[in-house]
Amino acid sequence: MKGEIFRVSGPVVTVSGVKTRMYDVVKVGNEGLMGEVIGIEGEKSIVQVYEDTNGVKPGEPVENTGLSLSVELGPGLLKSIYDGIQRPLPLLLTKMGDFIRRGVSANGLDRTQQWEFKPTVKKGDTVSGGSIIGTVQETQNIEHRILVPPGVSGTVEEIKKGKFTVDQTVCVLNGGTELTMMQKWPVRKPRPVAKKLMPSTPLLTGQRILDGLFPVAKGGTAAIPGPFGSGKTVTQQQLAKWSDTDIVVYIGCGERGNEMADVLNEFPELEDPKTGRPLMERTVLIANTSNMPVAAREASVYTGITIAEYYRDMGYDVSLMADSTSRWAEAMREISSRLEEMPGEEGYPAYLAARLSEFYERAGKTNTLAGNQGSITVIGAVSPPGGDFSEPVTQNTLRIVKVFWALDAKLAQRRHFPAINWLNSYSLYTKAFSEWYGKNVSPEWEKLRDDAINLLQREAELQEIVQLVGSDALPEDQQLTLEIARMMREYFLQQNAYHEVDTYCSMHKQYRLLKAITSFGDRAGSALESGVPIKDVLALKSKNDLAKVKFEREFDKAIDGITAQMDDEFKKLQEAK
Repeated sequence: MKGEIFRVSGPVVTVSGVKTRMYDVVKVGNEGLMGEVIGIEGEKSIVQVYEDTNGVKPGEPVENTGLSLSVELGPGLLKSIYDGIQRPLPLLLTKMGDFIRRGVSANGLDRTQQWEFKPTVKKGDTVSGGSIIGTVQETQNIEHRILVPPGVSGTVEEIKKGKFTVDQTVCVLNGGTELTMMQKWPVRKPRPVAKKLMPSTPLLTGQRILDGLFPVAKGGTAAIPGPFGSGKTVTQQQLAKWSDTDIVVYIGCGERGNEMADVLNEFPELEDPKTGRPLMERTVLIANTSNMPVAAREASVYTGITIAEYYRDMGYDVSLMADSTSRWAEAMREISSRLEEMPGEEGYPAYLAARLSEFYERAGKTNTLAGNQGSITVIGAVSPPGGDFSEPVTQNTLRIVKVFWALDAKLAQRRHFPAINWLNSYSLYTKAFSEWYGKNVSPEWEKLRDDAINLLQREAELQEIVQLVGSDALPEDQQLTLEIARMMREYFLQQNAYHEVDTYCSMHKQYRLLKAITSFGDRAGSALESGVPIKDVLALKSKNDLAKVKFEREFDKAIDGITAQMDDEFKKLQEAK
């Protein structure tokens, strides 16, 4: 049934003469632009169009497809670069050059490529939604598990083996239900799981300030807000590269074109440190730049989380980076204003908090329908205007997420990277990991971590006095506190993402480095109490050697040498006194 356009307001088009349901996909205008029904008023439907509506006018035809906005899930997702509605950008480039024309559609999965399908069930087996019926080697190190779509069940009557395209039948169930290697899923509907579990394992990132002070759980949620130039994108790239997950989904949501171009150029060249293969072999990129249609930006986040859920259902750990949710919220604000809805704070729609919650709630550690365990860790970057953390997107995000990594422009200006402010950041997962740290790192770990945070807080209090009277006017024990805090900041928290050794720091290395700095502080305090002048303590060679040890390839050997040297130097100080 066809209708026609009644009214056009930017990406929001009102259509009449066609019966629709909420979230139906419709083809709008003579060029068949893709849109989605977001409101129904009597006989009229309100559609958000995922493409530029310049030149579209009332009276042009509208056709309802009767389908929801869905993504194609199957072999071939990894290594792909999509736009916000899952059109492969390399394919669009070959079709039309550097600029995407309107009304062009493309399948999310290649229909010509054949995949080697190996069945894991046999004739007569009973399967249900989420069951694994076979496997495909998607990339060298990732096995793609072919799942029965949720809601489908039956007995296997025929199962094939060999090379097939994603839309060819590989399994037939009783009742004639045919299964292919591909399934479609509506992006706004979370994929079902058997049970959600409490996160109990940290996501190891190799970044000392994150793993050491403010850890995030596998299956947890984190926000990384910060102003322009504070290092959000580099931090997210470090997380994508080093976090111990199986699959990475990176959503560039409304970022500047040059930033997104950097990501698209760099990611294919990054080497996966676990396998030595290209990182893209376990990555899906969704690129939606700020000059692309605003409605597609709103959809890109749902596209990304649905792909992440699909790999979670196979039993994989997935990390999803959304850069940035602020641009997503701005897209919602623009569409809301076109709909003439009552604005909330700073013009954002009143349902901003609900939409953010829906997105972050799709993270989690779960028992899948097939009986495996999988997880999605969602890390959302937020770009508050002017670095103002009191604005609505940041505040509403903070209500939902359990980890807050606050980027600080002043730290970035001082060239302290990662520029995460240790006084404003927090993690609500630390107590849940006590047992894990005690078993896998050291029983001392939690005390060392708490002592480090307390030391940095004492430094912040003393800095206020220093600004008034200068550090020389402080008692010697307070001067020592400032010096040990400086060592903690520069030796432990600072990390060079571009240094081949320092870019990644294991938990064992973090523990030994933190223990060495804490041990130096304790011994220095004891030396001061016994009458050793502070200038003698601060002149020790082992203190300066600690600054360089994190760059050593043979770290354990180097730290053992410095610890022995420290023992010897403090012993001589006590004897000389």
